[in-house]
Amino acid sequence: MSETPGSASDSARVRRLDEATVASVAAGEVVTRPADVVVELVENALDAGATRVDVAVAGDGTERIRVGDDGRGMSRADAELAVERHTTSKLASDGSISAVDTLGFRGEALGSVATVADLELVTNDGGPEGTRVVADGPRAARVEPAGRARGTTVTVRDLFADTPARRESLGTARTEFARVSDAVSRYALVRPGVAFALSHDETAVFSTPGTGEFDDALLGVYDREVAARTLDFYSTRALDADPDAVAETRIEGSLVQPSVTRARREHVYVAVDGRPVRNDRVARAVVDGYGDLLPDGRTPIAVLSLALPESWADHNVHPRKREVRLRSADAVASAVEAAVHDALSTADRRRAEELSMDLGDSLEPLSGSDADSAFEDVIVIGQYRGLYLLCELDGDLLIVDQHAAHERVNYERLREAVDGAVPTAAIDPPESVSLTPAQYATVQSSRGDLDALGYDFEPFGETTVRVRRVPAPMGRAAAPESVRDAADALRNGESPEDGREDLLKDLACHPSLKAGDALDDEEAAALVDRLGTCENPSACPHGRPTVLSVEEATLVRGFGRRGTRME
Repeated sequence: MSETPGSASDSARVRRLDEATVASVAAGEVVTRPADVVVELVENALDAGATRVDVAVAGDGTERIRVGDDGRGMSRADAELAVERHTTSKLASDGSISAVDTLGFRGEALGSVATVADLELVTNDGGPEGTRVVADGPRAARVEPAGRARGTTVTVRDLFADTPARRESLGTARTEFARVSDAVSRYALVRPGVAFALSHDETAVFSTPGTGEFDDALLGVYDREVAARTLDFYSTRALDADPDAVAETRIEGSLVQPSVTRARREHVYVAVDGRPVRNDRVARAVVDGYGDLLPDGRTPIAVLSLALPESWADHNVHPRKREVRLRSADAVASAVEAAVHDALSTADRRRAEELSMDLGDSLEPLSGSDADSAFEDVIVIGQYRGLYLLCELDGDLLIVDQHAAHERVNYERLREAVDGAVPTAAIDPPESVSLTPAQYATVQSSRGDLDALGYDFEPFGETTVRVRRVPAPMGRAAAPESVRDAADALRNGESPEDGREDLLKDLACHPSLKAGDALDDEEAAALVDRLGTCENPSACPHGRPTVLSVEEATLVRGFGRRGTRME
């Protein structure tokens, strides 16, 4: 029997939440882990005009987070009000949320954080004395004078102490700090005019000078090798989405030369209207702008900051402003790709290093006979532009991407050779490799996983490791720098097995044929024949096709023939 509306049972099921519970639920929309707190406080500092932001984290961030800045600061009255819910200095009383030009409207930051942690605010707007506010939930519990120079310091303690399920859902201390360092790194890179400093457990992790130069920021977050190979650029591009209106975007940033690459696109940093965001379409446009300068399967290190016309970007599509919706993603991506391509066209397009080909060794039979090869009837008839092999099979034209084919052959040979433990090679003397703060936190917390992949290293400085051994399947030793790619794979939540597969893919790519490598008839035939013996000959390890087929019927239609070769 169903309950009737208004019955006692019904009223027991549906009730109004008390104010504290409502505040806690709302806080969960923007504060789910320590990195979210850091982002909130850093953005408040930037909106206050800070030229220096210092971030200090203890443990995984639930113990203590402190963010200090030299921005405008607040008066006593403003400081007391700032910790309450639904208060903001970013929206005028007669203003529209859509017209806010700060790092996105969010009148919840301090109040939301105070709901799930102990919060102390010390600030000064330039007067003779500052103000300390200790919050008890989203309200001021104690307000008193305090000594401080102009600016604001917010200290957050015991994050999620009253929500144990939230705390238990967090990762390890190093995993959570890796997220914090990644967030701070993004702001430091896209805001080179602000000096950033990050410390963990009282130890300095990195700092940037705030000179306004992107290469100086890259030097602070990455290393001298990366910073020395940067190309800073500035461009104004038309946005072609609306033929009835003239719209432009200003694009500035820094492109690292293609001699320095990474395995994942997460090293492409994009900011829209001053906020670091993730937008796959724009990030892919940056990679596309590099064109054929990049080795297959590799991505660049790049920092781009876009200034878009009003109403072209919506920062409110994600609760924590991590993503941005663009009015016309295609128009913005086209402008970005063109700007990157033009900037690189003025730089040296030659690679800094040449990799050995070792074609003969990689084309040796893996095992057994090639008699059952699906490609046994393929006839190689030529090579086109040093990139593609033209072949004939049963009347059809096959076009083989020689790099993708060679990469597939190498990968399957390496995978079969590595059954279980990964062979290693010693690096003597050990080589120092600089990591980003997030990568360093990952390698420290994933020693066992990296050991299983064949790496042996020791900490050497704040974000540097000395690599003593590297994986060497089939005698092909990985470069010591490949520990960066392994760290990125593990940091993205992949298993050691996935990391091992990524490693083999990278090792297969490095010695494979490159664009422009000429093959004689015997070598071309051997490559195609060996591809036919692969378990998956149709795609390279990264998923690109190795062979395209053009049916004879397509040529017949195109040339207006009536259906046979002789007609």
